[in-house]
Amino acid sequence: MNQESQDRVDDPAITRLEHNGKQIVLIGTAHVSRDSAALVRRTIAAEKPDTVCVELCASRYQALRDQAGWQNMDIVKVVREKKALLLLANLMLAAFQRRIAHRLDIRPGEEMLQAVAAAEEIGAVVHLADRDIRVTLARTWRAMRWRDKLKLIPQLLFSMGEAERITEAEVERLKQQDMLEAVLSELGESMPRVRETLIDERDRYLCEKIRSAPGDKIVAVVGAGHVPGIRRHWHDSVDLPALERMPPARRWTQGFKWGLPLLIVAVLVYGFTRGGLHTGTEMVYLWIAANAALAGLGALAALAHPFTILSSMAAAPLTSLNPMIAAGWVSGLVEAFSRKPRVIDFENLARDILSLRGFWRNKVTRVLLVVVFTNIGSSVGTFVALPMMIKLM
Repeated sequence: MNQESQDRVDDPAITRLEHNGKQIVLIGTAHVSRDSAALVRRTIAAEKPDTVCVELCASRYQALRDQAGWQNMDIVKVVREKKALLLLANLMLAAFQRRIAHRLDIRPGEEMLQAVAAAEEIGAVVHLADRDIRVTLARTWRAMRWRDKLKLIPQLLFSMGEAERITEAEVERLKQQDMLEAVLSELGESMPRVRETLIDERDRYLCEKIRSAPGDKIVAVVGAGHVPGIRRHWHDSVDLPALERMPPARRWTQGFKWGLPLLIVAVLVYGFTRGGLHTGTEMVYLWIAANAALAGLGALAALAHPFTILSSMAAAPLTSLNPMIAAGWVSGLVEAFSRKPRVIDFENLARDILSLRGFWRNKVTRVLLVVVFTNIGSSVGTFVALPMMIKLM
């Protein structure tokens, strides 16, 4: 038996591929599995590759290496740049993974950290192969229908509760499924666009990044759910720039965004001109009451500061008529300044997202919840008020 066969690691989680003379050892892992972490280190030590590819983007890699990175986040900037929901969804996904890892006493992403450490020990190049998580979440959000967006946060919250009941044996079965897919498995049936951007697009992206990585021998560490897709696309042409671009907003979405406020204004004008002062005034009262009450209720559900609740009630009737501003952005900024997150809130963020109670207790995540819940309340208020106003015509 030659040395190469002696050093070769055989495991059901390993797939061996070739591309333009390169040897690729593809390891499918569970992201919170001790066995996966051990397999990764053992394989890299035995194979001695030129390059180790990991299923990480630069921001996720930095987050794994720098656990204190949350302390540098500017929550006001997040709200102003309209990224509150994306960050909240990202934190909930991270929470699901962290809760499983916490139960099993292992760091989330341990197999990726082991891959990086093993690569550094043998002097191999570390190649980040995944698409930026912000691009993935933004593309997913852009592709979703509005009713699917309303399902997202409750589904993520529910998934956090499910994490408490997952055993170590079940984690090993997660090797057959990507972590993001596991969290959103129920939504995947009714929301194929979510699967397309979270799983299928990343299969193609990972495939191309692994094939184009430097070196003649490559070990690639990816979630097991991506392995079938990578193999399926292995001989296909992949357009990376297309997968990194933000898709253009749909025309009907832009039309609805501007058309709904114009419709509401038209209804109010019609009420005053055809129904008289009494009818028009009653329509205005209905509009203000529905928007203010439900936006305030949303802020209250997030346990917002009293000033924040009042600001959401004051802003909602006006922001609902302006497509460029949302009531949640106003209330989120007020909450951020009324209860400014302290250093300890950022330090405790990784721990607090392990529980639903922690999401409401931590001042950072509470700001995000205020933004999301106020916007939901204001949107519901709009659709409650409009038919009631039309009935008065």
